[in-house]
Amino acid sequence: MRGKERVTQSLTGEIEKPSPSASEEGKILTELLSYPFARILVSCIDDQFLIRKYALAEAKAAYRLLKTQQPEFLQEIGVDFRINADTYENEETHDILFDLHFTDYIRLASPLKDLNWKLVNRKMKAGHVRITKEEFARLLQEAIRVRIQNALPLAVPEEICEACNPHLTDINETLEEKKSDFGVGEFQKVESELFPPCIVEAIAKVRAGVNLAHSMRFAMTSFLLNIGMSVDEVVAMFNVSPDFDEEKTRYQIEHIAGSSGTPYKPPSCNTMRTYGNCYNPDEICKSIKHPLGYYSRRMWFKNKMEKDNQKKT
Repeated sequence: MRGKERVTQSLTGEIEKPSPSASEEGKILTELLSYPFARILVSCIDDQFLIRKYALAEAKAAYRLLKTQQPEFLQEIGVDFRINADTYENEETHDILFDLHFTDYIRLASPLKDLNWKLVNRKMKAGHVRITKEEFARLLQEAIRVRIQNALPLAVPEEICEACNPHLTDINETLEEKKSDFGVGEFQKVESELFPPCIVEAIAKVRAGVNLAHSMRFAMTSFLLNIGMSVDEVVAMFNVSPDFDEEKTRYQIEHIAGSSGTPYKPPSCNTMRTYGNCYNPDEICKSIKHPLGYYSRRMWFKNKMEKDNQKKT
């Protein structure tokens, strides 16, 4: 069934969509009808990891189609997302460019991590930003992702979910396999139960597919590297994030690990509080000044208890 296949493909790779040609009208109809059923399946499972992966995969599939369409079609799609974009022809290259207000640009581009999307790196004239057709399609991808993700889960009656159980079982198996790729084995070298609350919070958000603020992302990455995790292990953790780019992520993590010189240390507790990255501080937090100090303190207590227990036996 195509609806189930769409959900499974969102976990294992990318959602394959038929090209919109007259010769494939049957496939297009199946695709249209499978979309609401796929959303029902995702809603019945109601897992944030799945919701984020599914929304991103659907948006990426839409992008692959949008960038092949005529500018007028993209303009119409933009209107649905409250984007009024004008088009212009580049006099030199004759390419079609899209002109949109900087507020629309910021709204759509702000979640994108590549520095090229930052407004300061764009030419702006009279409050408008001019971008290529492919870039406009990429911004529409982000708008589609946000709309799908925010609309899920749907309020699906229990009896409908029960009727979908055969499909849900297969999807859940794939879901658990995919989760295990990122949630099992990454802490084999370290004592994850001894992590400070701020790092535990950051890891929980990453596993849920949440994009961390840059300051928290740096703090978590530098902490994990400093206590013994490898670059590969940290890269694997971020693989669940929306808009994940392995090459860029690996480069950033290797840089923090010291590929260009001295490895970076995580920020102090005072700096974490300044940036709003201090979560659920406990009693130990009151007596330490650094996340690494928290880990060392708990490691010392753990080793002491083990030695005391050995003496008793």
